[in-house]
Amino acid sequence: MDQPLLSLRTTLVLLLALLAGAAAGGLTALAGEGTPHSLLAALATVGLAVPFFNHLIAAEDSQDRQHGDTDSQAGEGENNG
Repeated sequence: MDQPLLSLRTTLVLLLALLAGAAAGGLTALAGEGTPHSLLAALATVGLAVPFFNHLIAAEDSQDRQHGDTDSQAGEGENNG
C-alpha cells in the first residue's frame, strides 16, 4: 500500500485530457448547442486528448534510452574539466 494508485505521469495525462474536455464542452455550450452536443464534444475531446498527451509527455524509460549514452560519458572531458 506504499505505492500510489496512479503514477504522476498518468495523473498529469488524465488531468490535461479532462481540462481539454471541459474546455471543449464549455465552448460548445456557449456556442448555443444543447447539453447532449456539449457532452459529446467533451467526451470526444477527452478520448482524443489522452493519446495525444500520452505521446506528448514522454515516458521516463524512453528518455533514459535516448540520452543514456551521452549522460554516461559526461564525466571528464574537454568541456567538463
